[in-house]
Amino acid sequence: MATIAVYSLKGGVGKTTLAVNLAWAAARSGRRTLLWDLDPQAASTFLLEGHASGRNEAQAIFTRDVEPAKLARNTGIDRLDLIAADTSLRSLDRTFHELDKKKRLAKLLGALTESYDRVLLDCPPGLTETSEQVMRAADLIVVPVIPSPLSMRALAEVESHLGRRGKVPLMPVHSMVDRRRKLHGEALAAHPDWPVIPMASVVETMTVHRRPLGSFAPRSPAAQAFAALWQAIERRLASAR
Repeated sequence: MATIAVYSLKGGVGKTTLAVNLAWAAARSGRRTLLWDLDPQAASTFLLEGHASGRNEAQAIFTRDVEPAKLARNTGIDRLDLIAADTSLRSLDRTFHELDKKKRLAKLLGALTESYDRVLLDCPPGLTETSEQVMRAADLIVVPVIPSPLSMRALAEVESHLGRRGKVPLMPVHSMVDRRRKLHGEALAAHPDWPVIPMASVVETMTVHRRPLGSFAPRSPAAQAFAALWQAIERRLASAR
């Protein structure tokens, strides 16, 4: 099993869109896939038509020794399950601090190795106790970066933080790209090896369809970009073995 975290210091950079579409691509490739929504905004949960139980289950996984697999629900998409988020995750950082178990998330992920081939984590933004857990647990951290100075600055902070913690595989991705904009073109030229996800109106309609893009617009350039990104992730994972 491999764990891929989709993480950014900043919000509003297309993180959840990446997580949902990459999870779909993983499942379509034949991988038994789990998308674990760790963001209290529960956007991935919404997009995959998940529903919170109202029992604070999302945080109970960490505090009550509930097995994660017991809370995984089928999404209606072959080979793609979801662990839904709910509002209890708003206090997850405090929970991790009180537990004082640095690899709590890694241990829980270890219990999923027989059930899944790929686990994708939709992470909340910021450098927090939750992000520290993610950095210890992930095999690869995918970071969406809008071609802008502020987003690039946020990436530099993440790189600096990870550098202090030791080697953690990081994969920046140009997100929400509009090639007509000079600033975007300059950013792409500066990092031509980064994968590119375009800005597209069809991506916004995911919130209406509540499905991954590839399931209703598979021939769109954006859907093809997500598919290509997943292939790049698989290559990266294979080269790390």
